[in-house]
Amino acid sequence: MTDPTPVAESTTSAEATPTPAPAPVKSKVLPRFVAFAFAAMIVLTLIWTKVTPWTSYPIAVLSHMAMDKVAPMWVRDVHKQPGKIEVETSVGVVVPNTGGRIADVYVEADPGRYAFGLPIFLALVLAAYGANRAPGRIQKAVIGYLILLPMQSFSLVMYLLMQVIVAANLDIRTLRVDTWQVESIVFGYQVGVLVLPTLAPVLVWLLLDRKFFGDVIVNGWKQSMKNNKPAKAKVAASSKS
Repeated sequence: MTDPTPVAESTTSAEATPTPAPAPVKSKVLPRFVAFAFAAMIVLTLIWTKVTPWTSYPIAVLSHMAMDKVAPMWVRDVHKQPGKIEVETSVGVVVPNTGGRIADVYVEADPGRYAFGLPIFLALVLAAYGANRAPGRIQKAVIGYLILLPMQSFSLVMYLLMQVIVAANLDIRTLRVDTWQVESIVFGYQVGVLVLPTLAPVLVWLLLDRKFFGDVIVNGWKQSMKNNKPAKAKVAASSKS
């Protein structure tokens, strides 16, 4: 009795092809935020140009108080009305072509001159709601408006003081101040006019909406960077092969 020849079972086990990982879902919050911010900035700026005489009136009030404290040796009187602040000073300058006649310097400005940061701030606040339904918009808008007021007043005060020293041709004897005081006004003017009006609304928004910024904007940006890495790796691998 012969042993049966073992028959080799031909089992063709097909290699299990790995299931491709699902493509990472890109977050749409960040693009929505950018789109809402630009759209809201345009609309709110147009509205702001109509209401700024009233929204910027508190800036004139704060600027009046500040000038009485900062430059009492110059300020004689301040007149305020919506859309305008006028400062009468005791700084006398020679009027050209009048035979040496001396007149007091008189400066004026629009209190909303450097308050354009308000629509920028409000646009960021509304964009956070439009992109991710972030809560507490009205409360943040009111708090941000109040925080911006002293910063915008600083810009306006520096502008007015700079007009005074320019009218006096930076003459220390006419201005009755020391050199370091004039230099401080020039430096404050550069900060208050060139930097603060556009930087302040962004910083105030980051302060009030830091949770939204960290959870949504920063994390969304990191996620988009991670999503781009596999695509770059595939391109590099295909170029090598």
